[in-house]
Amino acid sequence: MRLDKYLKVSRLIKRRTVANDACDAGRVMVNGKVAKASTDVKEGDHIEIAFGNKNVAVEVTAIVESTKKEDAKDMFRYL
Repeated sequence: MRLDKYLKVSRLIKRRTVANDACDAGRVMVNGKVAKASTDVKEGDHIEIAFGNKNVAVEVTAIVESTKKEDAKDMFRYL
């Protein structure tokens, strides 16, 4: 699954366009490397997102095409 879509579906970032912009600005890293929005995400990957002065690090635990709001938190684990 594309990185920007994963960030939206997992609810780490609310909109896909915002996720796309964050990737273009170099604020998203996958496995320690700056990632583009089109980067392929798979289970076990580590994603770091820089939100202003706060960083969020997660591990991908599941990939699903769409999910309910309550189940979105099961797609990743905070590190």
